[in-house]
Amino acid sequence: MATRTISIRVSDEAARTYESASDEERRKLDALLTIQLTRATRTDRSLEDVIADLSRRARERGLTEEILSEILDAEG
Repeated sequence: MATRTISIRVSDEAARTYESASDEERRKLDALLTIQLTRATRTDRSLEDVIADLSRRARERGLTEEILSEILDAEG
């Protein structure tokens, strides 16, 4: 499979985790991200539906509007 390098914005914690990972762990994280991005774009559902589903799952796992705002403010 051909690969390309892209840039994406992630939290500081996610960046630190990736940067401190071994080469093998990075390859696994790269594969996981590839799978998730592919799933999100290869669906019969609209992008809005995919985002709504991800949002619902994030709330179920404890992500609140306040926490999200703090994350986004810290990155800005």
